[in-house]
Amino acid sequence: MEQNVETVIQFSGLKSGIYHYDFKLGNSFFSEYKNEKILDADVVFNVKLEKKERMMMFYFAFSGELTTTCDRCLGKMTLPVEGEQTLCVKFGEEQESDDENVVILPESEYKIDLAQWMYEYVAVMIPIQCVHPDNADGQPTCDPEMMRFITNEDDEKQTGESDDIDPRWEALKQLK
Repeated sequence: MEQNVETVIQFSGLKSGIYHYDFKLGNSFFSEYKNEKILDADVVFNVKLEKKERMMMFYFAFSGELTTTCDRCLGKMTLPVEGEQTLCVKFGEEQESDDENVVILPESEYKIDLAQWMYEYVAVMIPIQCVHPDNADGQPTCDPEMMRFITNEDDEKQTGESDDIDPRWEALKQLK
C-alpha cells in the first residue's frame, strides 16, 4: 500500500520533546483499505509524539463516527468510535518485535507513516455483529419494512400458522 502523505510524520530533525499532531480521516482514507464494514467515516486523531534520543512514544486519542450496514435489516447505521492507544517506536537492527505495540525502525529511517495503525485502531472498534439499537420498549429500531420480512408476519397472517413445534422435535425432547 502506498504511503498516505496525510499521516506521515517526519521525525528527523526534531529535538527531544513533545509534539502534537491532529489528523482528520474521512472516507477517502478508509476506502483505501477496502473494508466492507466501513461505508463512510469521519474520525479525528489527536497524536502526541514524545521523542527521546533512541525511541519515540506515540499516544493516539481518537473519536468519530463510522457508517456501516446493520446485519439485521441491511440498512445504514452510524456507529460511534472512540479510544486511546499507545505505540512505542525503537531504533535498531531487528525489524520485528514480539509486542504489537512496539515497532523497530532502522537507524536510517527519518519518517513514519501512521496510517496502518490508525486504520487498525478504528477497525477493531467495529463489533462482530452490527445492529440498530433497541428503543426504550425493547423493540428494534431497524427498518420496519425489512423487519416485517424478517419476522414473517405476513406469512403467519396468510396461512394462519405460527411457530408450532414440529412433532419430530417433540419426540426428540422426550428422549431425555
